[in-house]
Amino acid sequence: MARSLAKGPYVDEKLLKKLEGKKPQTAEVIKTWARRSQISPEMVGFKFGVYNGKQHLEVLVSEDMVGHRLGEFSPTKKFVRHGGKMQKEQEAKAKQAEIASAQAAKAATDVKGAAAKKK
Repeated sequence: MARSLAKGPYVDEKLLKKLEGKKPQTAEVIKTWARRSQISPEMVGFKFGVYNGKQHLEVLVSEDMVGHRLGEFSPTKKFVRHGGKMQKEQEAKAKQAEIASAQAAKAATDVKGAAAKKK
């Protein structure tokens, strides 16, 4: 559900204090735990260290991010790939095919190089 327009966007006050008097080009990473804060136009160009529950992930704010929340750019869950035994077998086959094609290409270039030396 969206926030009321009468209230305006929510930006943590402590976060705004950290931005005061700093320039985006010279500022260091600004650590914050305020994932719920909306990105305002004043934040463009700054680097934020947004806490994801384990560590601070660095987020460089661009103009396209204005209006979104800081937490949207710092995922809290790590994706572990799908699949099990079948997935591993398919990946192994693909890797073997890639190695075989690389070896075939190398052999073809070696043969061409040897033929060119004979002439």
